[in-house]
Amino acid sequence: MKKAIFYIVLVIAALLFIYPFIWMIAASIAPENEIGTLTLLPSGFSLDSYFQMFDKIPIGRAFVNSMIVASSITLGVLVLGSMVGYALSKLEFKGRDLIFYIIIFTMTLPFQITLIPQYLLIVKLGWVDSYMGLIMPYLMNALGIIMFRQYFKTIPQDLIDAARLDGCGELKIIFRILWPNSIPALVTIGIITFMASWNEVLWPLIVIRDEALMTMPQLVTLFAVGGRADSQLGVKLAAAVMLALPIIIAYLFFQKYFIQSMASSGIKE
Repeated sequence: MKKAIFYIVLVIAALLFIYPFIWMIAASIAPENEIGTLTLLPSGFSLDSYFQMFDKIPIGRAFVNSMIVASSITLGVLVLGSMVGYALSKLEFKGRDLIFYIIIFTMTLPFQITLIPQYLLIVKLGWVDSYMGLIMPYLMNALGIIMFRQYFKTIPQDLIDAARLDGCGELKIIFRILWPNSIPALVTIGIITFMASWNEVLWPLIVIRDEALMTMPQLVTLFAVGGRADSQLGVKLAAAVMLALPIIIAYLFFQKYFIQSMASSGIKE
């Protein structure tokens, strides 16, 4: 009985969590006059909202921009984060723990505090209205570094010592020894980084003014609040569905590794 009640509560919680997303998909293909009823089964289905969205905004170009930016940031975080995480977990040098605590401290700083100096730096470097302005500020991620550090601590030191005896340098140890043994951590950090990069709105709104370089979240935001949607809720919902779709697909493919890493690499000494 206790087990049955437990699973009933879990199912109810899951339904409450997923209902808004299911309704968003159903409403995006429902007639405009039925969207306000919050029904999951509209009287008819139509793709007019999607056709109108594609007509009004260059969603395809924005999708390519988002993929370039999010993929570049994710790759950079995986490479640079694993290198820093390896140094903090397996190498002995003065100030190692101090550096680790400083990295943790940076996580407590709100993005708004560094926004203005970061923007001034981007302007000084001439990276406004460029991919560099979107990518470079996010290539170092404190959470990624910490997760790599904690996961690498679970890997036996004997494995690394054996690789050194075989002539492997530090980079070979990271990418040929540690990476193959850290797939759950790589996938988890990759998904988290990709999601954060894909959904970023504020920073692109500040550094990108050229519509040809706008990312999907930026373009969808301007589309929803800028008047192009002509107060058509279905078109706005269609844009929101297109924005969420890549993240959902990525998670469905990699959820096994994501859950495995979250269960086995807690932030602990």
